[in-house]
Amino acid sequence: MRIISGTHQGRVIKVPKDLPVRPTTDFAKEGLFNILNNKIDYSETKVLDLFSGTGHISLEFASRGSKQILSIDKNFKCVGFLKATSKELKFDIDAIKSDVFDFLKKCNQKFDMIFADPPYDLENIPTIQQLVFEKQLLNTDGWLIIEHGPRTNLETLEGFVQKRSYGNVNFSFFQSTQEGKTT
Repeated sequence: MRIISGTHQGRVIKVPKDLPVRPTTDFAKEGLFNILNNKIDYSETKVLDLFSGTGHISLEFASRGSKQILSIDKNFKCVGFLKATSKELKFDIDAIKSDVFDFLKKCNQKFDMIFADPPYDLENIPTIQQLVFEKQLLNTDGWLIIEHGPRTNLETLEGFVQKRSYGNVNFSFFQSTQEGKTT
């Protein structure tokens, strides 16, 4: 795993083999962040990283200047790895061990960017979007991005803006329709 850009550009991070993760490919991550470069100001972006695993997305946001990053994963080893890595790199990432759905049901914060990378075979992936929108967890002009496999179709969900594919990696982008606005 490597950080693509920012203060730690090119930094390779060794991931323990015993972590139960499927990190986003560098090709897909680079494509995603190329899109985000034109949509957000990283230094002003409050990020929620769901199913964070190794934290590679959180680390990328931190390297690019995001200051408020909250990462959620239910695996104790993944959370420990992210805490240790962010401390080593001097990033202020708050990593919490929790079930994502339980966290979303109780969350009362708002975010500019919510990124979710659930297991591709998870049956209730649309529930992520539903909870984020029901709880109004996005700030005005905020983004929800859900990574998923090619067999998952989220295009009929509220706030859907676009889907981008990078091989077997797909990103569905959503924006809140609060105040009747989508972009």
